[in-house]
Amino acid sequence: MAMVAAGLSRGSSGNVSARLTGDMFLVTPSGVPYANMTAEMIVRADLDGGYWGDLLPSTEWRLHAEIYRARPEAGGVVHAHPTHASALACLRRDIPAFHYMVAAAGGDSVRCACYATVASAELAAAMMAALAGRTACLLANHGAVTLGRTADAALNLMAEIEQLAEQYAIAASLGAPVLLDDDEMARVSQVFAGYGRQAGASAVSGVVRRG
Repeated sequence: MAMVAAGLSRGSSGNVSARLTGDMFLVTPSGVPYANMTAEMIVRADLDGGYWGDLLPSTEWRLHAEIYRARPEAGGVVHAHPTHASALACLRRDIPAFHYMVAAAGGDSVRCACYATVASAELAAAMMAALAGRTACLLANHGAVTLGRTADAALNLMAEIEQLAEQYAIAASLGAPVLLDDDEMARVSQVFAGYGRQAGASAVSGVVRRG
């Protein structure tokens, strides 16, 4: 319901997962509108496509499985079709360093993955290439994916990506946005590395806040 409330997806589009122990994760079911979804409908799945429950896992289970397979820091994954991010994805356009908050996704851009058919292994591979060194990417002619230490952190980042996409679309409609250079984005990335830390703590919360 949080995805719908935030305007990130509608109906049953998009999907959310959370890592369990070992090779297991929980993922939203296929084709169930969020308004009708209950906790009992959430599907337990493994990285190879096995699942347990009364409903099928999301058709995009491969996106989640491949992230959990390759990114041990990921505890949650969100795939959504937010309006502005999806519009940029349909142009197959990256979100460049027009705003310092782009660094919230782990680099100096939010890449757009190459196009591949929905629910295919090729789409998962294209996504993983675009996520190299990043925690978010767009999917060409499709939507966006984010990962975080928790599902909540991934959802927060998806909301940030959609806001950046909207801001970039507006700025680009007015002219050519001025981009921050590599050195500045590297400095901003260092600032983000300290976000969420407490004195004497080594863990980062993963929550993105503008400020």
